[in-house]
Amino acid sequence: MNLSVMKAAAVALLLVAAAGAQAQDSRVKRGEYLATIMDCGGCHTPGVFLGKPDAGRAFGGSEVGFQIPGLGVFFPPNLTPDKATGLGNWSEKEIIAAIRTGIRPDGRVLAPAMPWRHYGALTNADASALAAYLMSLPPVSNQVPAITGPSAKPSGPYLTVLMP
Repeated sequence: MNLSVMKAAAVALLLVAAAGAQAQDSRVKRGEYLATIMDCGGCHTPGVFLGKPDAGRAFGGSEVGFQIPGLGVFFPPNLTPDKATGLGNWSEKEIIAAIRTGIRPDGRVLAPAMPWRHYGALTNADASALAAYLMSLPPVSNQVPAITGPSAKPSGPYLTVLMP
């Protein structure tokens, strides 16, 4: 193979790689837009329910939960790719399944307050973009309090709705 052919092949490979990187960047930007309009950070960011969102730990999970009568207290989990406390061990396919069906990889169903029934209508491209965005976030090490059943004592503060 002569030198000019090798140079042309190298340039072609660089152009293909650049196009792929640009497409991934576009997908992540779309996912960021979706996470913003879906207000994922409105529940899944530390400090939100205390009126002081911690932007440095965005999507890192909430230390304040919410009580669902008869079901227990749920704490919005860490959505960053932290392997110990977040989605770091989940595949894109597993993230998409949870967003669309409300089923986690371990088989548990997401809290009823999570609007996965509405998110199930996301297009394949949008669901993939949202997962790509979550996987692109900086990992935040933040273990949220455990979910508690209706008769158990929660291990963290929580919000509740009282009927008059």
